Parts: sequence; structure tokens; C-alpha cells
Amino acid sequence: MKKLFYTKPAAEWNEALPIGNGRLGAMIFGNPARERLQLNEDSVWYGGPIDRVNPAAAEHLDQVRQLILEGRIPEAEKLLEFAFSGTPQSQRPYQSLGDLTLTFSPRELETSSYVRELNLENAIHRVAYTLDNPEATTISRESFASYPDHVIALHIKSSTPAMLNVFCLLTRERFYDHSWALDDCTVAMDGNLGKGGSDFVVVLKALAVDGTVRTMGEHLIVEGAGEVLLLLTAATGFRHEDPLQACIDTLMKASRYSYDALKKRHVEDYRKLFSRVDFTIESSEDRSMLPTDERLQAFSMDHPDKGMVELLYHYGRYLLISSSREGSLPANLQGIWNPHMLPPWDSKYTININTEMNYWPALPSNLAECQLPLFDLLERLVWNGRSTAERMYKCRGFVAHHNTDIWADTAPQDIYIPASYWVMGGAWLSLHIWQHYLYTQDIDFLKKYYYVLEEAALFFEDFLIAYGDYLLTCPSVSPENTYRLEDGTEGRVCAGPSMDNEILLDLFSACIGAGEILHIPEEKLTIYRDLRAKLPPIRIGKHGQIMEWLEDYEEVEPGHRHISHLFALYPSDRISRDQTPDLAEAAKVTLERRLKNGGGHTGWSMAWIINMYARLWDAEACFLNIRKFIVNSVLPNGFGTHPPFQIDGNFGFAAAVVEMLVQSNPDRVILLPALPKAWADGKLTGIKIVGNAEVDVEWKNGCLDTFTIRTHQALDTTILFKEGTEAVFSELHLSLPQESQYHYKNKK
Repeated sequence: MKKLFYTKPAAEWNEALPIGNGRLGAMIFGNPARERLQLNEDSVWYGGPIDRVNPAAAEHLDQVRQLILEGRIPEAEKLLEFAFSGTPQSQRPYQSLGDLTLTFSPRELETSSYVRELNLENAIHRVAYTLDNPEATTISRESFASYPDHVIALHIKSSTPAMLNVFCLLTRERFYDHSWALDDCTVAMDGNLGKGGSDFVVVLKALAVDGTVRTMGEHLIVEGAGEVLLLLTAATGFRHEDPLQACIDTLMKASRYSYDALKKRHVEDYRKLFSRVDFTIESSEDRSMLPTDERLQAFSMDHPDKGMVELLYHYGRYLLISSSREGSLPANLQGIWNPHMLPPWDSKYTININTEMNYWPALPSNLAECQLPLFDLLERLVWNGRSTAERMYKCRGFVAHHNTDIWADTAPQDIYIPASYWVMGGAWLSLHIWQHYLYTQDIDFLKKYYYVLEEAALFFEDFLIAYGDYLLTCPSVSPENTYRLEDGTEGRVCAGPSMDNEILLDLFSACIGAGEILHIPEEKLTIYRDLRAKLPPIRIGKHGQIMEWLEDYEEVEPGHRHISHLFALYPSDRISRDQTPDLAEAAKVTLERRLKNGGGHTGWSMAWIINMYARLWDAEACFLNIRKFIVNSVLPNGFGTHPPFQIDGNFGFAAAVVEMLVQSNPDRVILLPALPKAWADGKLTGIKIVGNAEVDVEWKNGCLDTFTIRTHQALDTTILFKEGTEAVFSELHLSLPQESQYHYKNKK
């Protein structure tokens, strides 16, 4: 049963349930007497674009580099604070659109048989209850956010005719908005998002099958109805010259459909994406009939619920579809669901792990279309990042630091030394272009976006400095960690941290690989090969760990939440158990040291750790940390928490489930590499693999039973799989034509 359900209304935001169509979102509380929908629109960000590049940066770059290379770290950090921090230091925050409150009359009646649920198979939220009146009236409410019709639809129905009296009100926390009636069945609320900011408008329309609809002041009133359909939409000046007219046009088109037609269009659109993949773990104990909050409370390290793993995987896919669709903005730190005017970390795009993690499940979970908003943002980052690269670092190409916002701001964010002065954000995001091509084999996509990879690489052609035989980034940091020098001095800024080198290895390799496909001139590819050859290698330190910095420093926080230096293990695949066993063992030591010292204490960090253990083929470590994630980092509504709520944990978890069961790269596909003993029987179908193919895999008694591969283009790959319980992989080479199918049955 792919649904979250509860037997009481949400008492607070972390219990409410999310709906979304990429652009519009709502958190629904489900109160019978006074319903609240907390609303979001993805372009409701405070303020407008501003130029924050510090004009002092370029003239102090050489001095900062000299101080770092001489080991005068406190002096370098102080100079960075003054000369390289953004002016002002902060980018723009994402904000709540406001609230829709529905007050029902009479309010004093008791209710029974209450249920609220979010069905992940059709993306419909439902509330139902019985009123304690002589007729025992049943009230049902269905809500969904329609991508094809660009509205949030709320359908309310009573089993007793003329029973519904609903008073609707749009509100927002700030004073620079106002509400009014557009006509006798429509109200609107508008405002402005601050200095230089966009105008916004939200419009609500009521359609009653019977009864009356009227407006009074800013209220929309429905009386004596048996069935009501509310349609809501919103727009801002970010996309529209006239947001109000855009909303009116949207509602005019949507209101031509009956509720059943709107629902059918929504469900068909959503299922085209969601139904591609299925995942089941067989269990002798079915807890799916327990309310989700009770089920989460009952989940324990010693008594895990296999079905909860299934549910959270499907929930991750639901949340990605609901917060990132073609034409929307990318999913931010909270997806699109944010109740605050000044949210934690501004609910921006944090691009030193969190935004990237949001999109880890997209390709393997067969949701490539949901990645497209990320590439729209990347194109705008290139435009702004060229200016930042030239003015701050005297470099060509484009650069972005560790945060960005709706305006694709590329200057450093905050005066937070362990994070702010990191130049790899644009480079890391650019790698999603190459991964998208590897999975989809879409040559037109690669032609369109190859210039982004080139621009990212061009920056480092100029930015890297010579240090002995190597080329290094400088200044930089290892997000967001701190080291200790031999004299006790604590430092953050450095030259050539391991993560930078690992990202650059993948960036130059992507430029070469894509360049060969697109027949880029050989002299350009030679530049990338030469740069790649001069990057420092991954090295093992005195504790047997992967070194995080160029020097084998001690960490101030051995249990730090970031594990940046294992980028080469995941999301990259430069480290593997069988091909680089020494580095794999060092990666394992790194993870053990982190966890021993309290690491993995945030939801997203634990999700990353599970993915890393999956790449190490350590099934039981994956299983242990999945249990920790669910016990410690899942809120009552299923959202992941940092704390507070951050959606990257949900997406990282969904990615990890797939990594445990199917891994792929251009050379091979590995089936069931990290299958825990507790998941003895199950199946995973519709998973996308590199090469534009799909795989179904089924296992019994902890062993592979069958797998099927369906190709959309010719596929030449090696399949690794375990035919028995012993830790030995069988190997099968396949050369399959386009639009073909291969089926394997284990006869052992």
C-alpha cells in the first residue's frame, strides 16, 4: 500500500502532508473544522537580482594564495573575510506564498471515522470523516496539484445535500499584500516581494454543484452546497509580465473541466512518471495498516519495518516528481514546501552537496525529466558566473561558490569560512549534464549543454596554480570541515583539498568523453588531458583513511557531517571494491572513523553514508544505517530532517535504496551488490541504467532469481551478479540491439 495515512489531523507543520506540481505546492493539515493549506509557489523569493561580487577580490588573490602556501592560515582567512565575501554577504531567501484557510460551519459538531492520507500512486491527498449529526453526514475532501492544468484542486463533498458551508480566506504574514474579490466566485491576494522583487498573485475560484457562491470583502463564501470544487493558482513577475492575468487565464482554462476530468488528467500525467518503477521487499509482518506516525514510532533498531523502507523509497520519488517538473525551478533545500518568510539557510540551493543530492535518484529511478529544471538553472549560473570568474579571480569560464538562489547568484554566500570560499559548486553541478547523457544517450541534449562543461573547465584552466608536479585549487576549503596544524592552529582554507581534485578529475574526463562524441577539436581535448594528468592523486593517510586535504591534517571534528573527500566513492565511481581495493579499504576506514565520532547525525549525511556503503558492497552496514536514518531523521509526515526539515535526506535515501540493488556505469552493471540478509525476497523493476536501458531484478532467499534488461538503444555492457549466497560475482557480457529484451533465470 503506497500511501501515508493518519487517524488525526496534523497538529503542526511537520505532520502536514505535501502536494505539488513542481511549481505550486501546499502542505495540508486536514482539520475538519478549520482546514489550512500552507501554500508555496517556486518563484516566490524575496528581493531581486543584485551584484554582490566583492570589488576587492581580484587585487588580493595573489596575496591570499601566498599566505595559504606559506601556512599563514589565520591571516589568509581574515583577508578572505574582508576581500572575498559577497557584498552584501547573503543571497535571497525563498518564502512562503501564504495560507488558504477554510472554515466550515457548523464547527461545533463532533467527528468520527477520521482519516487523512496521501496516496503516492495517484498523488492525491484525501481527508474523510463522519459528522455527529442526525444524518451521520460523511465529508470527503480530495486535493491534488495538477501539472497539466497548473492548479491546486480541492474537491469537497457531503453525503447530505446542502450541508456544506465553507468560508475561504487567503492570508500572508507580511503587510505588503492585500486581498479582494475579483467577481462573485473568485478572490485574489497580491503583493510585492521587497526591494527590486517580483509582484506575486494568488487567485482562488469556487465552483459549487449546488448551493450558492458569493464574495464578501476578502472572503469567498460557499453556502448550502453538497459538492464544491476550489481551484487555486499563483504566479509572479519572475515568469509573467502580468501575473494576475496569467492566473485568470489559467483558472479560466481549468474551470472548463469537471472535477473528474481534472483528476483524470492529473492522475494520467503523474502515473506516466511514477509507475515506471516498482519496489517490494517481502515480509511476514505487514504493518501497512498502522497509521504512518504510529508506524514510524514503532520502528526501532531491533524491530525494523521493511515496508517502511519501501514506503520511503516511493515517497522520495513522489517528492521529486512533485517539486521538480519541466518548466519549474529546481527543488531547493525544502523542495518547494516552506512555511517561513526567513527559512533555515534561506531555503536556497546549497551546491556543496544538498542540491546535487536532490537529483541523485532522478536518473536511476527513471525520472530523467525531473532533472531538467536543474539545467535551466545551470545555464543562468554560467551567465552570471562568467562575470564572477573574471572580476574575482581574473579567470575565463564560469564559477559558482557553495550557494545560489533564484537569480543564479554566483558570488560567495555568508562569511562562513569552512564553506564560503569554495569555487567548485558550478563544476559539481555541471557533472549532472554528463550523467544525464550517460543514462539517456540523448545526443541533442549533450550538444545543447556541452558548453556548460566547457565553461566550467575553462575556469580551472586559468584558476589552478602550480605546486611542484601538481596543479591545485587555491584558495579553497573542504566543505565544511576544519583541520588542526601541528602548532594547534585551526584552519579551514587550503590549497588542493581532495574533493576538489576528485571533482576536477570527473569534470575534465566528462569534457573529454563528451568532446570525443561531439568531435570537439583534438587540441582542446589535449588541454583537458594535460590538466587531468597534473591533478593530485587520491592518497591514504596515517589512520588508513582517505586524506581529506593535501596534507594529512588532524580533523577538529572527526565526526563531521560532510564526507567530501569520499566524492570519488559516491557519487563518482573512481573507488570500487574490486578495481581499487586499497582505496576502498581506506574509504571504509574513513566512514568508520566518522561514525565512531558521531558522524551521520544529519539526515542528508546519513543518506550519503548509505550510498557510500552500497558502493563498498557492504550490505549490513547499509541496513544498519538505513535503520538509523529512519529512527533519527524522519519526521511524522515522512520528511527527512537535518534538523530542521531538509528534503535532500529523502532524495538521498531513495538513491541509496537503488544503489544497494542496482549499480551501473559505462563499463558494467552490478546487480544486488549490497543486498541485506533481512531483505531475503523482493523485486525492483523499471530501474534505469547507463546506456538508456531498464532493468528488472528479482531475488529469493537472498540470491538473484531473475533479471530482465530492456534496451532503447544498442547496449554493450558486462553484468555482475551473485548466483548464490557466497560473496562471489558471476560475470556475463551482453551485446544487445536497440529495442530488445534479455531475460536471465538463475537455475542454481
